[in-house]
Formats: sequence, C-alpha cells, structure tokens
Amino acid sequence: MAGVVREIWRYPAKSMLGDRVERAELLGHGMVGDRMWAVRDGVRGGIRGAKKISGLMRLSARYLVEPDGSLPPPPIEIRLPDGTVTGSQQSDVDARLSDALGHPVALEALRPAADVEHFRRGRPDTDDLLAELRGIFGREDDEPLPDMAGMPETIFEHESPPGTYYDVFPIHLITTSSLAHLTALAPESNIDVRRFRPSVVIDTGDDPNDGWVEQTWIGRSLRVGTAELAVVMACPRCVMPTRAVGELAEDRSVLRRIVHDANQNFGVYATVVRPGTIAVGQTVRLGDGRATE
Repeated sequence: MAGVVREIWRYPAKSMLGDRVERAELLGHGMVGDRMWAVRDGVRGGIRGAKKISGLMRLSARYLVEPDGSLPPPPIEIRLPDGTVTGSQQSDVDARLSDALGHPVALEALRPAADVEHFRRGRPDTDDLLAELRGIFGREDDEPLPDMAGMPETIFEHESPPGTYYDVFPIHLITTSSLAHLTALAPESNIDVRRFRPSVVIDTGDDPNDGWVEQTWIGRSLRVGTAELAVVMACPRCVMPTRAVGELAEDRSVLRRIVHDANQNFGVYATVVRPGTIAVGQTVRLGDGRATE
C-alpha cells in the first residue's frame, strides 16, 4: 500500500484557487472539470498562468453547474481579492479581471485539441532565453535550472498540451510525508498545500524522515478506486509556490528549500492509464511492475 487519499483538488480555472471535492472522475485527459477556463494575456498573447500573472493565485473559481467533461464547459463564478464576485456569464468579466490583476486579460473557455493555435505560446517577456527561464522557474543567479528532459515536446511550442489547460501532465500527486519534511526544512514558512496545487494529496503519514517518498514511485503504477495512474516524472517546481495565494503572503524561501534540499522537485506527475472514479479515504496501491500507458 502506498497510502490513502487524503484530499482531492479540482481547479475550475488555471492558476486560480480551486476547491476540495470528495470524489472525482478521471478520464484519459485528466480529472473531469479540472482547468477548463483560463485567461489570455492581452499584451503578449497566449494563455497565461501565475508564472507570469502572479495575482491569479489570489482569485478563486467555482462552477455554477457541475461539469461532465464536455465542451464548452459550464459557467464559473470568480471571487476577487476584495471579496466581490464576477464570472464567465458577466459582460464585464474581462474588465473586472484585468483591474484586479493589474494586467489586461480575457477569460477563455477550454477548446478542443484540434484548435492548435488557441494553445500557441505568447511572446516572452524578454529575448534573453536564460532570463526568461529563470523568471518562470523563480531561480536565483547561482541556482541551476531544472532538468526538463522528460517534458512533452509540445509544451515548448504551446502554453499547455492542446486540448488542456494544465501545464505538463494531467495529474499532480503530493504526499503528507513530503509536506511534513518540507515543513521541517522550512519552519519559518507556512507550508500550505494550496501553494503546490496538487490533484491528489496522499496520506503517507507525517514522519518527515519519509519525505520525498513519491519520488520512488516514478515509473510505477498506482491503483486507486477504479482508476489506475502511471507516475511518469518528478515535478520540477517553478515560481508559483512562492506566490501569494489566498490569504497567504508571498514566500520565496519555500522554493529555496525545494531547490537546495529536494533536487528542485516536489511531488510527481502522473497520467491516467485506466479511467475511473477516485474518492477521499480510498487506499492507494503501488503496482507490482512498471507502469504501461
């Protein structure tokens, strides 16, 4: 047994705060209802997340109707930092979001994978590629950039794999023991799960000495509920865990600890091998052999 499902998180809009759900349906492309809305940069073009527009992590989104995975997605309501509400059905939603973020954006619904141009990357902030990457990953001058060898080639041309609004892979897993280990490494920081935007938090106990246990699952399968996942690679952390999120203040020391003490990674990415339903409290079992997709 690898652990028990402790939390399931769904994010109606890319980079905005999501909501905890008791159960979720997993399809081949990921969790039903996950990241079906996003904002487009009104200056540089391209779908953008909080790597570029940090204020997105202080907004929260919820569905007005439960999603079924089909397109177009159901409407969402968005709560702004001042407590006021707008949403995808409001004619002034783009203006309200732009004002709250201090940057011109347009709210856009997820489109089919065939609409490749919708997912094309926007212009970078700078022509200096190294500076651009250091900004995205939040690395200081004396810190290395992460190894991106395992990333799908499509993300170097598109903001997300076409047909999705997630960054790289559809499922992101973290464990309670890794959260405990990071808390021990950074006692001055608030190691809140919301900083890391997982799909699933797996309860593996709270012994900090068991930290990074999920890294040992890479290349293996996980069975939970009626679904099966393939753990494909470690999650190299970008600048996003440092951002102010909800009521939590910006904290760059969180990323410093991950870079220096966790080989730049926190959590793992997974794909859905067998669609099914997962629920809080279910056992997560590690497969006997290598995962197959």
